[in-house]
Amino acid sequence: MVSDNKGKLASATGFANESRFLGALLARGYNASKVDLPHSTYDIVVELGVKDIIRVQVKTVGGGRSVSFTGGVRGGADRTYRSDVKSYRQSTETSDIVVGVDAHDVAGGDRIDFYFIPTIYIEHIGQGSLSINRIPKAKNNWKLLENCGKQEFVYNFFGISVE
Repeated sequence: MVSDNKGKLASATGFANESRFLGALLARGYNASKVDLPHSTYDIVVELGVKDIIRVQVKTVGGGRSVSFTGGVRGGADRTYRSDVKSYRQSTETSDIVVGVDAHDVAGGDRIDFYFIPTIYIEHIGQGSLSINRIPKAKNNWKLLENCGKQEFVYNFFGISVE
């Protein structure tokens, strides 16, 4: 039975979206795993090759149609939990890519879109969140996942001039 508690539902939705993305990775043949480290700044690791690991932070696309890049604060069921972890913005230090999961209920079934946002780009724009309307090319673009650590690729993809 689903509770009316918004915090618990938000926590469950976040967990479900991590599982949705992990399932999509595995179905596409990626070697990926959920991270079971309580203080980790990322949720999933993807192995592309020997010593080539991508750290993925999964975020739910919010009601305002945006993806938050903030971490280190509690949400959902544990909202009142206090720790020594400080709020931070995702960066190349904390993860390699943020994936916004946008799940839609369509005719009784789910349609799920993934928005791939490399942390190289997040550092460039310097924002705490981003509207998915501003990054339509990032929707379901798996090439961004595989190239998220390559600055030239990311800058070219988002139309950033390299100085």
